[in-house]
Amino acid sequence: MATLNYRLLVLGAFSVIWRGTPGVHAAQPYDDRCLSWQMRERTVSIWTIRGRLKNVAFTGSPQQLATVGACRRGESDLVHRDGGWYLYATCEVGDVPVTEPDGFLGVDLGIANIATTAGTATAGDGVRYSGKGLNAVRHRNRELRRRLQAKRTKSARRLLKKRRRKETRFAANANHSIAKQIVTEATRTGRGIALEDLQGIRDRVRLRKPQRVTLHSWSFHQLGSFIAYKARRAGVAVVHVDPAYTSQECSACGHIDRANRPGQETFRCMSCGFAEHADVNAARNIAARGVAGWAVSHAA
Repeated sequence: MATLNYRLLVLGAFSVIWRGTPGVHAAQPYDDRCLSWQMRERTVSIWTIRGRLKNVAFTGSPQQLATVGACRRGESDLVHRDGGWYLYATCEVGDVPVTEPDGFLGVDLGIANIATTAGTATAGDGVRYSGKGLNAVRHRNRELRRRLQAKRTKSARRLLKKRRRKETRFAANANHSIAKQIVTEATRTGRGIALEDLQGIRDRVRLRKPQRVTLHSWSFHQLGSFIAYKARRAGVAVVHVDPAYTSQECSACGHIDRANRPGQETFRCMSCGFAEHADVNAARNIAARGVAGWAVSHAA
């Protein structure tokens, strides 16, 4: 069972509807006794400290509205954020039975390339999702924040407030798009998805100061979680594998050597001479470990 939270925009403004610290709007939970949904009319009826408000319109994407109408469970949260009112509805969607995978699609997560996918075969199916555009947006936003913070004027603070979370929304949209394409490819080819277990990587990796901002803005966990929940809804098997030495191991002969990867994009095996894009080679190693991990976990 997958639990999803959908954010629906409330088309209307409220006065003060709950008691609390002036100017502070925390999420206010409502159960079905205090908030009733009329999905056909796309309105809600909600109790406030000033009485019941009826026929308050809300909207969302067609998929969100269909899911909320069919699968909403439990309480909903009313949130005031960036000048707008939103209802967060909790939905419980049944998982599709996992199909026995015919091989695995390895996913190598990175910064220069947000994700690179490849199967265990040695040619033909490597796909790279470039992070150039996302990194350029992050750099531009970082420089704009720095300049606005240095000005320390009222208009600069107003612009900073207006732009907050814009980069987060942009990155989340990019991750949703990439995750959808990866899960669609795995579904089309009947394969499972092998992901790197990168938990704790920020504590393990030691980088120079200019590289730390890039590492800490790397949203690999969000992309991995998006892939995992979309795969569950599609019935695609997902395994997490040890990422150690996947960038230094030859996917053709298995030879591991630090010299195999002389550059960010280049992989050339010092033993057998196999050459490939470094991220594609790493994705193939991840796919092979996914096959082995699935076999071990389902040996019984």
